Formats: sequence, structure tokens, C-alpha cells
Amino acid sequence: MWSRDAIELLLAAFSFGSQRVLAQVELFMEKVRRIPGRNVPRHVAIIMDGNNRWAKRRLLPGVAGHKAGVDAVRAVIEVCADSGVEVLTLFAFSSENWQRPADEVGALMELFLSALRREARKLDENGIRLRIIGDRSRFHPELQAAMSEVEEMTAANHRFVLQVAANYGGQWDILQAAQHLATEAQAGRLNPAEITPALFQSYLATGDMPLPDLCIRTGGERRISNFLLWQLAYAELYFSDLYWPDFKHVAMRKALADFATRQRRFGKTGEQVESEVKAEC
Repeated sequence: MWSRDAIELLLAAFSFGSQRVLAQVELFMEKVRRIPGRNVPRHVAIIMDGNNRWAKRRLLPGVAGHKAGVDAVRAVIEVCADSGVEVLTLFAFSSENWQRPADEVGALMELFLSALRREARKLDENGIRLRIIGDRSRFHPELQAAMSEVEEMTAANHRFVLQVAANYGGQWDILQAAQHLATEAQAGRLNPAEITPALFQSYLATGDMPLPDLCIRTGGERRISNFLLWQLAYAELYFSDLYWPDFKHVAMRKALADFATRQRRFGKTGEQVESEVKAEC
């Protein structure tokens, strides 16, 4: 694990922001990537917020913000994959987003479809597995087919997992898991008394993926907005005032550096955690 002094210096460098300092930070991060046992989250979940506000500040239509956000997605995937993160889950479209203006929703669907077609080969070539989580039934058949096609194309990849939450809501996820368990119990294939948190979790949309260690929200809001309600129970939360299109390489590395300073207790005392860490060293 990095020393607290090293992390504080790193965060100060990010805040200072000069090109010379940032160049040194890049060199430092490259060395850190090779340190065994460093405190890197296995699973990062991100609420990509602020696309519309980014566009409005530039007197552009809202869809321009969503298009600009695609570059941020690429940057974050690159940083996470290079830093040792195993799973990245992006909240792309919530079950509540259907309430937005019809023209915006339509533009988002077109952007989603074009991005799937354009990025599929790149994902596969880079060893990235794509999973779409959420209720697909409301999407156009063409979009549903594209989702399935890219998932099948990348299914055997193991370098990195990218999960995109589309028409997803945490309440929906818990409900559908409960319904599936009830069906199994009603059919006599499952004893309700044997339902454990681990079994319940396996019926969630995220399935056998590790639980998120870090949840990031951009755009300045401080809430999780019905995202991964069960899965985020013990996740560290990180909030950035940057709008999503501006959240790129440096911002993502800053979030990972901040995570490295956190002490995750899971109900234990700080002393217990420190003792366990020392015992492992």
C-alpha cells in the first residue's frame, strides 16, 4: 500500500496542475502500476453525470454533451485497464431517463447504437469483454441485436470487463432477482430457507462480477440515483465537480489515488484493519 505522505503529494500535484508536475505524476503512476499489492479497486462503478450541463455552458444542444462524453469513456477505460482495475461499470441510461424529452432520448439511442458498432472491434482487439446490464425489452430490436452481437464477439476476452448499465435501476435489479428466486422456490428447485446474501447477489444483473469497491459520480451531485443499490453497500464513494466530458485521464487517476488513501473497515475497527495489513506484509 502507498504511504499516506506519497498519496498526499500525488493529490497535491494533481491539484497544482502544471504540465511539468503532471509529467512527473505520469512517471510516478507508471512506476506505481508495477507495485504488487497496491491498493487498487477491482471494480469501479461510475455515474456519468453532467453531459447536458457541459453542453449548455457551451451553448450547444444536449446531445453534443453526450457525444463529447464518449471521449471520456475511452479515457477512463484506458486508465482503469492500465491501472489493474478488473471491472468498470458505467451508468449510461437509467430506467428513469425515459422521462427526458423524446428527441433527447432518440438521440441517445442513436448514439448508443453507433458507439456499439464503431467500438466493437476495438474492444475485442484490446481484450475487453462487454456486458450490458439492465432491462433490454424497451429498446428497439436493432439496438438489442447490436448489444447481443458485441457481447458474443467479446465474451471470451479476459483482460478487462466493461459493463454498461442501460435501462437500469437498482430497485428494478433487486426486484427481478427476488422474482427469479421466488419462481425457483415455487417450482421446488430452491428452499427459501437456503437463500443467502451470496445467492441473492448471484441473481442480480451483475451476476458473478466482484462488488464495486469504488463508485464515482461526476457533475457535482452527491447521490447515487438508484444505481447498484445492493452492490454499493460497502463501496467507497468519490464525487467530482467535473462534468463527465471533462473527466478524463488525470481526473480518473486522481480518483484512484484518493481511493488508495481510504481504509476500508467492513465493520471492523481501524486498529484491526491495520493489524491485518501488517500481518499480510
